[in-house]
Amino acid sequence: MTERTHVLRADLATGRVVRERVPPRWRRRYLGGKGLGARYLYAELAAGVDPLGPGNLLGFFVGPLSGSLPGEPRYAAVTKSPLTGLFLDSYAGGEFATRLAGSLDDCLGLLVTGTAEKPVRIEIAEGNARIVESGTWGADAAETADAHPDAAVACVGPAGEVGVRYATIASDGGEHQAGRGGAGAVMGAKRLKAVLARGPPAEPPTPALAELREDATERYAADDVGRWQAAAETLESADFADTVGALATEGWQGGRFEGIDEVGIGAAREAASGREHPDDAVPGGFRIDTDAGETVPRGATQMTLGAGLGVDDFDAVATLGALCDRVGIDVIEAGTAVAWVARANEAGALDVTGTLPGGTRIEDAAFGDPDAARDLVAAIAGEGWDGREADAGSGLDDLITSLRAGVEAAAERTGYDAIPTVKSMSLPGYDPRVATGMALAYATSDRGGCHRRARPIESEVFTAWDDEDRVEAVVAAQDARSVLWSLVADDFAGETLWSDYGAAFMTELAAATGIDLPETATALRECGERIWTLVRLFNAREGVDREADRLPASLTEPLADGPAAGSRIDPGAFEDLLTAYYRARGWGPDGLPTAAMIERHGLTEVHDGTTPTGRPFPNEESS
Repeated sequence: MTERTHVLRADLATGRVVRERVPPRWRRRYLGGKGLGARYLYAELAAGVDPLGPGNLLGFFVGPLSGSLPGEPRYAAVTKSPLTGLFLDSYAGGEFATRLAGSLDDCLGLLVTGTAEKPVRIEIAEGNARIVESGTWGADAAETADAHPDAAVACVGPAGEVGVRYATIASDGGEHQAGRGGAGAVMGAKRLKAVLARGPPAEPPTPALAELREDATERYAADDVGRWQAAAETLESADFADTVGALATEGWQGGRFEGIDEVGIGAAREAASGREHPDDAVPGGFRIDTDAGETVPRGATQMTLGAGLGVDDFDAVATLGALCDRVGIDVIEAGTAVAWVARANEAGALDVTGTLPGGTRIEDAAFGDPDAARDLVAAIAGEGWDGREADAGSGLDDLITSLRAGVEAAAERTGYDAIPTVKSMSLPGYDPRVATGMALAYATSDRGGCHRRARPIESEVFTAWDDEDRVEAVVAAQDARSVLWSLVADDFAGETLWSDYGAAFMTELAAATGIDLPETATALRECGERIWTLVRLFNAREGVDREADRLPASLTEPLADGPAAGSRIDPGAFEDLLTAYYRARGWGPDGLPTAAMIERHGLTEVHDGTTPTGRPFPNEESS
């Protein structure tokens, strides 16, 4: 069988592609995906490198078990985020991910460096790649995919081309997105329009791995997560959040949405023309027909573009989500940008006038108006807007420019701070005031305010947790997902591997290939801890410490409505929780990994000598 032992390195400045062997020690200790991407970024990027400059690295990674794991294959986009200035790993499934794994053959990834003089694309097949001039610059995700019907395509849309710092990498015509953090902006800055996978899908390389995959797939379909996805996919998340009073509504002004029945899972079932994979036991997302074409909305669409904007029309929400997917822009950041404008207008804090493409006056943008949201998203993404349309002195072009950098930039421009962020990334629709464990997950997430690293809210709202429970749940989820995202497993199907972190698959792979790999649950959990710590070192080199892990002050204000009305984050109690988390991690009270923890994870040889490290807690230091 073919071992994944190499990476492809494409230098857009020179037009050269070379194959490099991945050090065997790296493959054992970092696996692939997130872990291997973190190892390359820490080794090759200098502190403070411009995420949109030629010095940044963009990786497209698979894992050693791609094609063998249950669920839909994924790929990992790994880079330094232009939104946060920190480590970024983002994931997407679909045909491109499936065929990328096959096209890479014996490679674990594609590393892209430099900047092209003119727009290009990279084509991958049979473990090799070539750089070709692109003729689709200016096209959206659907148009770019249509231009290459003989390949699976991942590309940037207009948002990535104009440098929106939360632009996505859109694949399969926009049906799937490597969404948060702005990997699409990095791709656009490099003038890399698209990556094409021309090979066949990867298949399990041995009968034993194929049997393991079949068994795990059956277990996934039968367990609670699989049944939930089969019934509702992630669209049910909006209904769940509303039920427990944690659905951030109208720019985080409430915890419940009166229009939830109009945009939630019931409305989706009525509107759907089918499912992504109708013949599978877990059939995937709901296919929705809109005037602009078919779309497959995910839970974040309903939460951020529906409840978050006060829009209670399912078709309007789906259409707005389809626009985001087509232009290649993160639905969460796009939705919070619109919500920030609506709140600023309500507060009289926006001294800007002018007309957006589509006809909306910016000063009229308000909650409940999907047309205004559409026009504003289009302008941010660069559709019909390059600044020349703004009246001189109106301030509208400056506003659009700041919104392209994120709501924190818009808040700094105006002095009006309304949307909660962590490390410059807008929080998604789960309000952490309802579940303090979720607040800890947001604060300590390694890529900013993200719910994908850990989702303790799904359990905490139903049980009585103390701080020990919260810390244990968050740390365990972060470590487990670090492993699974290094194997590049399907988010939800991968949870069937949690009991042994995929050790059965790794044992079989090691036996079939002779590769020295971690084969026990203990060794794989240690991999997860090592990878999480390495990413913290990368972020610490960029200035992240305890201060960066703090929550926005708005979350200390009590929730105004719903079953959790009055809930708030107590600053003192949260500081205690953060301290308990650092102790559990073996970091110092400043939130930095200590020398002892770096040595324990075998990262002493990796540490560059300049990244700050933490001092132990006083009682540990004296002992």
